[in-house]
Amino acid sequence: MDWILDPTLWASLATLTALEIILGIDNIIFVSIVAESLPEEKRAMARRVGLGLALILRLLMLSALAWIVGLTAPLAEIFGYTLSWRDLILLLGGLFLLYKGTHEIHNSVEGEHEGTKAKTGATFAAVIGQIIVLDLVFSIDSVITAVGMVQDLGVMVAAVVIAMIVMIAAAGPIASFIGKHPTTKMLALSFLMLVGVALVADGLHFHIPRGYIYFAVFFSAAVEVLNLVASNRKRKAREAA
Repeated sequence: MDWILDPTLWASLATLTALEIILGIDNIIFVSIVAESLPEEKRAMARRVGLGLALILRLLMLSALAWIVGLTAPLAEIFGYTLSWRDLILLLGGLFLLYKGTHEIHNSVEGEHEGTKAKTGATFAAVIGQIIVLDLVFSIDSVITAVGMVQDLGVMVAAVVIAMIVMIAAAGPIASFIGKHPTTKMLALSFLMLVGVALVADGLHFHIPRGYIYFAVFFSAAVEVLNLVASNRKRKAREAA
């Protein structure tokens, strides 16, 4: 029971949990946007199932640490680039995010209505399938980060579980906010495309520091919040008049 009094262990747990939550933001946004293609009564279930599957994937990967480390081992060399399974998965995941983001932005710009989406949208199984594909991509980066930061498997598992509980709790409010504010949905889709570019770059060994990406996202989000506050004040002023 000495671990209870070990400040280093608790500091590692807190740091890794915070990092896992930050790395999971794009996962939450993707799950929220994909679930919008379902009827409203099924969206919450899709979000819970999707993030629950993400948790299971990450725990399975953590239980196979040797396999995770092996993902970074060279697989082949193409035009001077050393390709690993991790690189291949990041490339495919990044391209999928770029496709999905472009498709959703096109639908939003074309003015697709909710009623049309409910009739022609994806089935529950198709949505869960898309979520699983991206869960795999996001989970690999998350688990590799955990393996690189902490040596204690118990700390890794605890951090992943705590982060996922926070993400599941936050998924509903985030999805509701995105649904009520179309401009924030466009911002979220742009963020997904930015992450897609970063994943493709990582797969090609051109690492883009995540700090730059998150700074750009948080700055854009702050500007959007100011726009929403200004719009609400103007609306209240018109109503008062």
